[in-house]
Amino acid sequence: MGITTEMIKQLREESGAGILDCRKALQDSGGDFEKAKKLLREKGLATATKRADHVATEGIVEVYSHGEGRVGVMVEVNCETDFVARSEDFRTFAHEIALQIAGASPLYIRDADIPAEVIKDLKEKTVEKAKEEGKPDTIIEKIVEGFLEKYKDENVLLRQQYIRDDSLVVQDLLNQIVAKTGENIIIRRFARYSLGETSGSEE
Repeated sequence: MGITTEMIKQLREESGAGILDCRKALQDSGGDFEKAKKLLREKGLATATKRADHVATEGIVEVYSHGEGRVGVMVEVNCETDFVARSEDFRTFAHEIALQIAGASPLYIRDADIPAEVIKDLKEKTVEKAKEEGKPDTIIEKIVEGFLEKYKDENVLLRQQYIRDDSLVVQDLLNQIVAKTGENIIIRRFARYSLGETSGSEE
């Protein structure tokens, strides 16, 4: 299958990757658009892992208000240089993260931020519920594992489905911006406020 300019353009728009990377991904996937997107996501993850030990102290505190002031979000996103901090791509990413937090109400940024006592409490309650429902002991451990994974998918920002495209999770967006900027990008902390309740997370 021939790789057209239109295909490259579309892949670039959807993935945020560079033209050459998009062309190569399409070639490597035999023109399969979804496979090409997957290849770029994997490449983004490799880049993110490679950059993870680079110090990121520049960045932005993005402030977002939603629903005529009923929900407010502040999120700090860091990068390595002031040049990237001022770029449109980086600022768009920070804004999208603020929108995600407003819309999906995460409690934590990453798995490691969940306190051990919260995990312990969730496990105990799930075991108790499974026993009450008469589930056999042999499958209770799997039930607990499944419940914890679902809890993390719903409450950990990087694991949440992206509100604009549920084929992506927020980690995919992070991988894309790392690949695009070539810098370590960190979602440092956030606070989400809504009338009647508050929740937040910080590193």
